[in-house]
Amino acid sequence: MKKSVSIKDIAKLSHASITTVSFALNGKGRISEATKKRILEVAEQQGYHANRMAVGLRTGVSKIIGLVVDNMGGQFFGVIAKILEEEAEKFGYRILYCSTNNNLQKGRDAIKMLSQQLVDGYIITPLKGLEEDILQLTSDNKPVVLIDGYFPELPVPYVLVDNFNAVKDGIECFVHSGYQQIGFVTKDLDLIQLNERFRGYSEGITAQNLKFKKKNILNLSPKLSDEEAVLAIKEFIVNNKKLDAIFFSTNYLGALGLQSLKDLGLHIPEDIGVISFDDNELFNLYPPGITSIKQPTYEIAKTAIDLLFSQIRHNETAVATIGVQLPATLIERGSTRPKSVVI
Repeated sequence: MKKSVSIKDIAKLSHASITTVSFALNGKGRISEATKKRILEVAEQQGYHANRMAVGLRTGVSKIIGLVVDNMGGQFFGVIAKILEEEAEKFGYRILYCSTNNNLQKGRDAIKMLSQQLVDGYIITPLKGLEEDILQLTSDNKPVVLIDGYFPELPVPYVLVDNFNAVKDGIECFVHSGYQQIGFVTKDLDLIQLNERFRGYSEGITAQNLKFKKKNILNLSPKLSDEEAVLAIKEFIVNNKKLDAIFFSTNYLGALGLQSLKDLGLHIPEDIGVISFDDNELFNLYPPGITSIKQPTYEIAKTAIDLLFSQIRHNETAVATIGVQLPATLIERGSTRPKSVVI
């Protein structure tokens, strides 16, 4: 078995001191570019790989960021993760990923595991019940940034889209196209982003001088399977025959909604108009095109990583008071085409 290469071996082969080699490998200290280049070339030739855990224990810097989100397999967080990874690499950092699937215990376990890995900072999608865990991180002086939500009572920086006004704009789009009986399908989860989307719906309805009706709202249990959710949406539509439009609060629900409408033999937008929060490639391809709320994924990820590195690299505690809400974009497609005038 080939013996692992140590810093001492690199120092001997590059004719430099152990301290100089350590500075070159960790990007610290004042050494000439020529010396740094020589050391890094030797390290690469010898197949040197730093033990990040050992480096973290010795220096207190692991060069790893922990990312805890709802579902890494979803399109929104998949894109966010890719951007975060690219931005982190510019600073020599790597991302360690975890998904919670909206499960509180999984969220707590993920944070505990990441703390054992001595990560330098955390980017977390807040989940109801994680308040104490996140507060403990900040009490331990660990940099934290929340994305896609926040805890109003915690002084932790956050970045998310302006959910309220995005949905309100969607309701206005419906009404301007002639839709009056607008349903709202969402998940029964106590998440601030979903609460804000519901608030955008309810206030958007009243702002357009429409009557708010509880029967036009469907709260789906997060425990339902896809098949069960489709059945529930179909039942909701059948029992609300006057509905002429539906707003889906997530693109996942939007996709299930399209399946439900197809099963019922309903045509978009002739029978019913559709808007979904968060764009999806499917919505551009699905005839006649599904109007959606597009989140600024690059701006969300870039702002989050910048806020985190402000804490990691510069110890800027003032960012704890920063909350950023970015505007979304309403992408109008055929699913909100103006209703035909009946003569």
